Amino acid sequence: MKNIQISQPSDTVQIHLPNGQTLEGPRGASVGEFLSAVEHRSLLVGAIVNGELRELTYPIRMEAKVEPVLMDSADGARIYRRSLTFLLEKAFADLFPEGTLYVDHSVASGGYFCQVTGRAPLSDEEIEALKAHMQKLVEADLPFERMEVPLQEAIEHFRSKGYEDKVSLLKYRKKNYLTLYRLEDHLDYHHGYMVPSTGYLRIFDLKATDGGFTLGYPRRHKPNELQPMPEYPKLLAAFRQYGGWLTRLGIENVGSLNEAIEQGRADEIVLVSEAFHEQNLADIARTVANHLDKSHLILIAGPSSSGKTTTSKRLTIQLLALGISPFPLELDNYFLDRDKTPLGADGKPDFESIDALDLPLLWEQLPRLIRGEEVQLPRYNFKEGRSEPGKVIQLKRGQPIILEGIHGMDPRLIPDSLRGEAFRIYVSALTQLNLDRHNRVSTTDTRLIRRIVRDARERGYNAAQTIANWEAVRRGEKRHIFPFQENADVMFNSALAYEMAALKPLAEPLLRQVPFGTPEYIEAKRLLAFLEWFLPLDMNLVPDNSLLREFLGGSILKDFTVWKDK
Repeated sequence: MKNIQISQPSDTVQIHLPNGQTLEGPRGASVGEFLSAVEHRSLLVGAIVNGELRELTYPIRMEAKVEPVLMDSADGARIYRRSLTFLLEKAFADLFPEGTLYVDHSVASGGYFCQVTGRAPLSDEEIEALKAHMQKLVEADLPFERMEVPLQEAIEHFRSKGYEDKVSLLKYRKKNYLTLYRLEDHLDYHHGYMVPSTGYLRIFDLKATDGGFTLGYPRRHKPNELQPMPEYPKLLAAFRQYGGWLTRLGIENVGSLNEAIEQGRADEIVLVSEAFHEQNLADIARTVANHLDKSHLILIAGPSSSGKTTTSKRLTIQLLALGISPFPLELDNYFLDRDKTPLGADGKPDFESIDALDLPLLWEQLPRLIRGEEVQLPRYNFKEGRSEPGKVIQLKRGQPIILEGIHGMDPRLIPDSLRGEAFRIYVSALTQLNLDRHNRVSTTDTRLIRRIVRDARERGYNAAQTIANWEAVRRGEKRHIFPFQENADVMFNSALAYEMAALKPLAEPLLRQVPFGTPEYIEAKRLLAFLEWFLPLDMNLVPDNSLLREFLGGSILKDFTVWKDK
């Protein structure tokens, strides 16, 4: 028999790190105190303790496996940005109590576009003063105090402040408590964890932007510095157009969407949202038709799960209604043979690189197709990993070509001779429907939830597999898509005001199946917490030609094409 006996807890406890190191310290010390004993490659902002994401203030009371969460990780970046937003809220409330701050949407260079109502837009001098006050709060290293309060008490607090968007949202919360954070006299809730204090938030910037300003933060690949903030007028215009749609719908945040669903207005929200999409596509089709004498090539690009396929087909239908019959050219058929595919930094074939395409062949064939010459297209054999001869095509002279793919906005995709003949359409789910004025809905989360639902139905992937692949997908988007989005002639916002409510009943069961203890579990738990804010909407209300049907299933456009093989 081994010598096992009842004992009293020791005064110290051990934690075990992924690299094999073991740290020992006082029982009850915070995980942040433990992890401060070792060096980290970037700023430490959180920790994973026994498979659960925790704040650095989380006390270690028993032996645990601990993984540091740094600024260069997805969870770490969210913790930093969320905390930075709270710091901005506090500083704004201190300097401009008569105004209302809205944190609207993200921008590709690393930042959030913010607007002010209730007063004139901030002047350059006021933006500098706001930045200086934020820096002063950072230097003071003030604590973020976390507390759980009864839900009704939180609702009354926000009602007293006139935050009706928060009151409306919390009315549908199922839990009877709410986690709030306090920074001096400023109190708010945020969808996720925070850093321990303002002293962590040393890297940020504010820049005036077209009637508002951008809150700049470091990107994950360079967590210790800020990237230059370029102008983004086309992206901003697309967001503002969608914001106008939401105002006309009377649905300006998730709380008002829930109210509409509860009041039996779901069918109205669906139909009017779809009408906005159709109206926008009809406008784009008319623009294409007006430029047809010089734009014979329609390039459509956007990130994963943005709805490019359905957008292409619905645009085709709009063009057919105008008497124009475009030819859909599949960019995937121009892949190089697998053994010629360039390698990425990890030494594996990089199929998302533009150099994975046979660009010389594409450059040679596009002008000939536009001139109405007979062309034998390639066909890519994905099973064998090689290019084969495809069908022979001859278009009518001037017949437009629709070329859809991730590189559509990249100037290198087409030969210089066709630059003036291309009409570029950027498609993305540019969500503007936020939880409230300070808690934005991530466009990335919208697309990920779309993809989880579609992958489960069409590819047999479980949610854990889709989440595991998502990081690689995002890396490709940041390299090959987002840097070129302002090259678009028009942007089509594929977001629908009601879509999270419609996706919720399908996404939640998939996310609940992600096993505890896996890296994907933390992400699944976060997404489930996000979906809790939405009331469900009957997916049978979604029309069969809706872009959302690309993900829900049941799309009448799935097999639609205007080009039949003879």
